[in-house]
Amino acid sequence: MSMNQSPRLLAFAGSLRKDSYNRQLAAAAAQMARQAGAEVIEVNLRDYPLPVFDEDVEAAGVPQKVAELKDLFSTADGLLIASPEYNGSVTAALKNLIDWVSRPDASYGRAELFQGRRAALFATSPGGLGGMRGLNHLRDILQPLGTWITPTMLAVPGSMNVFNEEGEMIDEAMAAQLQTVVLQTLNAIALEKATA
Repeated sequence: MSMNQSPRLLAFAGSLRKDSYNRQLAAAAAQMARQAGAEVIEVNLRDYPLPVFDEDVEAAGVPQKVAELKDLFSTADGLLIASPEYNGSVTAALKNLIDWVSRPDASYGRAELFQGRRAALFATSPGGLGGMRGLNHLRDILQPLGTWITPTMLAVPGSMNVFNEEGEMIDEAMAAQLQTVVLQTLNAIALEKATA
């Protein structure tokens, strides 16, 4: 975990779609965290094409993009994750990332890159539930890996009315709620550093 004074976060969405509302949500959260003094790296899952997790593939050698992601995760104090809801759960791309990054190898132990990390979970969707069912599943996946989940998870309904054509968050009430989740996460990181 990073020992820099400023917290270091990774922000990403579980969607591969270019114009994903969840990518816009992750970008908004990243900007809020930067304004609060954090260092944030925005990760686009499209830049890290991963094979479906398969122990036979792993046995032949950890794929380069997996190794790059693991090294990136090793530098982070926390995660800002925008998780789309596909059929009531997390996306295959996000689950696959977690499966690969949590695996032990010559450099990292099992789930080492999730243990002790602070994670803010949020989602948006055009529907009325905003992706909350998927967030519940994501929490259930990450907590056993040792990730501390910010108690408030934010589901943002009606995506079409929350962002403008430039992808900026224009719903002030939802933006305020997102900022609360981001700040709760940063405060948890700061408290951990202060007591370490």
